[in-house]
Amino acid sequence: MVGFDGVGGGGGGEGKGREHEGEGLTVRGGGGEGLAVTGYVVEVEERAGDGEWTMVKSFEVTELPVRSAKFVARKQWVVAGADDMIIRVYNYNTMDKIKVFEAHADYIRCVAVHPTLPYVLSSSDDMLIRLWDWDKDWMCTQIFEGHSHYVMQVTFNPKDTNTFASASLDRTIKIWNLGSADPNFTLDAHVKGVNCVDYFTGGDKPYLITGSDDQTAKVWDYQTKSCVQTLEGHTHNVSAVSFHPELPIIITGSEDGTVRIWHATTYRLENTLNYGLERVWVVGCMKGSRRVVIGYDEGVLMVKIGREEPIVSMDSSGKIIWAKHNEIQTVNIKSVGADFEASDGERLPLALKELGTCDLYPQSLKHNPNGRFVVVCGDGEYIMYTALAWRNRSFGSALEFVWSSEGEYAVRESTSKIKIFSKTFQEESSFKIAISKGLKLNAWFDTWMAEGQYVSYFRSGRFQQEKKNIRPTFSVEHIYGGALLAMCSNDFICFYDWADCRLIRRIDVNVKNLYWADSGDVVAIATDSSFYMLKYSCDIVSSYFDSGRPVDEQGVEDAFELLHEINERIRTGIWVGDCFIYNNSSWRLKYCVGGEVTTMFHLDRPMYLVGYLANQSRVYLIDKEFNVVGYTLLLGLIEYKTLVMRGDLERANEILPSIPQEHYNSVARFLESRGMLENALEVATDPDYRFDLAIQLGRFEIAKEIAMKAQSESKWKQLGELAMLTGKLEMAEECLLHGMDLSGLLLLYSSLGDTEGISKLASLAEEQGKNNVAFLCLFMLGKLEECLRLNRIPEAALMARSYLPSKVSQIAAIWRNDLSKVNKNAAESLADPGEYPNMFDDWQIALAIESKLAETRGTYRPAEQYLTYAEKSKVNLLENFKSMHVDYEEAQLENGGSDHQELLENGEDGGEEEPVEVDTDSTNGTVLVNGHEGEEEDGTNTDGTQSA
Repeated sequence: MVGFDGVGGGGGGEGKGREHEGEGLTVRGGGGEGLAVTGYVVEVEERAGDGEWTMVKSFEVTELPVRSAKFVARKQWVVAGADDMIIRVYNYNTMDKIKVFEAHADYIRCVAVHPTLPYVLSSSDDMLIRLWDWDKDWMCTQIFEGHSHYVMQVTFNPKDTNTFASASLDRTIKIWNLGSADPNFTLDAHVKGVNCVDYFTGGDKPYLITGSDDQTAKVWDYQTKSCVQTLEGHTHNVSAVSFHPELPIIITGSEDGTVRIWHATTYRLENTLNYGLERVWVVGCMKGSRRVVIGYDEGVLMVKIGREEPIVSMDSSGKIIWAKHNEIQTVNIKSVGADFEASDGERLPLALKELGTCDLYPQSLKHNPNGRFVVVCGDGEYIMYTALAWRNRSFGSALEFVWSSEGEYAVRESTSKIKIFSKTFQEESSFKIAISKGLKLNAWFDTWMAEGQYVSYFRSGRFQQEKKNIRPTFSVEHIYGGALLAMCSNDFICFYDWADCRLIRRIDVNVKNLYWADSGDVVAIATDSSFYMLKYSCDIVSSYFDSGRPVDEQGVEDAFELLHEINERIRTGIWVGDCFIYNNSSWRLKYCVGGEVTTMFHLDRPMYLVGYLANQSRVYLIDKEFNVVGYTLLLGLIEYKTLVMRGDLERANEILPSIPQEHYNSVARFLESRGMLENALEVATDPDYRFDLAIQLGRFEIAKEIAMKAQSESKWKQLGELAMLTGKLEMAEECLLHGMDLSGLLLLYSSLGDTEGISKLASLAEEQGKNNVAFLCLFMLGKLEECLRLNRIPEAALMARSYLPSKVSQIAAIWRNDLSKVNKNAAESLADPGEYPNMFDDWQIALAIESKLAETRGTYRPAEQYLTYAEKSKVNLLENFKSMHVDYEEAQLENGGSDHQELLENGEDGGEEEPVEVDTDSTNGTVLVNGHEGEEEDGTNTDGTQSA
């Protein structure tokens, strides 16, 4: 069970008291922390940034129930009282136990900490209240006697901390003074035991509230000692009461499982909360927060009451008025000195001015269109004030109040009654008041009705005449002002004209808010998950009504045209010309022009739009702490985008020079989003962005110029690849060289059969340490000896075995010498074909073939002859040589024989045998460079004779 500053205590009850572990439970917290009493453990909890609560400390107190624990923030202590009659004090940072002492002769129901002095009060089932002084080593400095039953709760008076109140099951409330053993006075509060008591913290009212087992809560004036109001509705004992420190509400909790919210002025029941967690034992509120914590039998719950959004309005001149509780304050943005250069998102140093107070608790505050008047609405009523002097001008009943764009206004008095008023004020002298049975008086307005024909509201010598009294055919949950009067149910919205209250159009959508453009021809309708932009056609509506055609329940079909649907949830929004500025559920500040959404800024906290000043080109926002910040939004930029959307490029280009160049990239991105890449390239100033646009458009010269200035390898590579794809091979080569794209150059040169390019690339690759590219270049050029040099020793040995067998012995020696440094046995196991030729198959044949191929290795045939030699690349040189040798021996046997060794030494085929086709690299897919590979594979000289 958890609570915060100003907590009401838990229940009790005659005849049931001692058995229930939860009764009498109170908790208190501060500084962003909470404290929970669960069973026999005190737990300190801390709120995380995402709104969750995590336990950071836990104190094992006793085996018996802990009924009350309070923070002493200035000492970093927690003071806890339990059923073992002992008070314990802990340091909640170090977890040290500061003090343990026996305080009472029976269960301790409550402890209360003095806000400034070193005092702690404790109350108990022994019917006593004791005062403890921690500066005197927790000495009991005073005992307060007088109650005749359990003392359930004690609490200090925040307005006079020398006094405190106590609630007891003897059905009384006693008010005490520190330093006096006798109570100042006693309130015979209830017909059954009193469980809880709390003082009113806001305003000047000398009130306290009590909760009782008689199922009621009562508000008392402790100066007149009279009961102001009895709150009835609970069906079981009232166990917790609290005046909210921020909002004009009273919170009561009961063992019937419900928490009830009452209006602190009218005492009207506003809401009932029931979360099914069994009995309520404690309600806690924290000053400066709208959060309320409720402790139940089955757990702890935190709820938010009210709204975080500040009640604020700004006129067109930059004057901002807001309501802070009942106090009305104002600031003027223009008061910031010209020497102060505020950066985007920086808090403005505004001079605060007190305008006055309001007789009701504001729930909304709005300037009229010309900024002369401000209306405050709340508590079921409204008051109209002059904006400068804050003087009452008019007032009346209203659950909601809205202005038209021309200055008329409408009020919603109930779900079935809407009133519309004109904007014309008249003097009282033109109207006589008659006292009759039809006259109704109260503190807010006087109303006179004569046969239901005329209604007027007046105050301070003025009144406003009612134009229309509308009774809709559906339940109106909200109304919105603007160019049309909008009335919303939970499922649809109906638009009416202000002049004749005729239905314009019904739209089936669940509306959360409505925003009209100043022009009155575009409206944004916000829902839970998206918003819609609609165009209102006033001419079509006028023509429809002039034609005399009837209007059905759907209104005029073509009155609205859907322009755009944006899948984002709006928090707040305003129109600036044809631009809609809003912040979304992720607290990003954005604007929408023609259906295109642009993110302006990422806000670091919840902020709410209040207005835009064109002469400063800044949009202003406010947070819940009433800090005002501004962000730059150029009207010229918005106008330019609007003209582009309308297709008026000529006028848009005329406006472009007026936009600062630092915003040109934003303009270019907007043009790109519209598919206008050429225009975007002309406008963009960022080199990287211009390069990307030039690449998209295929503007190679522009891209090349940018790459030359930037000297960026990535840009050269990107441009080179594009040039290669489009067949601009010379540019591709230049770009790839600038970008040091060796792989790209290898592809280019090998495709072109450029031996000189490949040779240069081999040297360049070796310099850059790109041995894989260098190896491929050398291999294609037939420079096998240099290929060996690029390989590691084992790979060089294997390559030599395949392509340069004459080099195997040399490399084997090098390998053996290197390997002996690591493993001598392994080194000795390496075989040299010079020493062990029997271990190398066809060794002599391989040497002979190598010798013959060496004669033609540097000769390259043209790449255009590739098809002639393509099939020959698949021939196995050794197998072909063996086959040739078998055929030759057979021929020799028939002709008298011949020496095989002579064949090996001379390499002559001795006849018209089919030439040996040699595949020097015996790999598939190798690129021919000017035909040299084909020549090696063919193994023939230019005269057609066999070369190996």
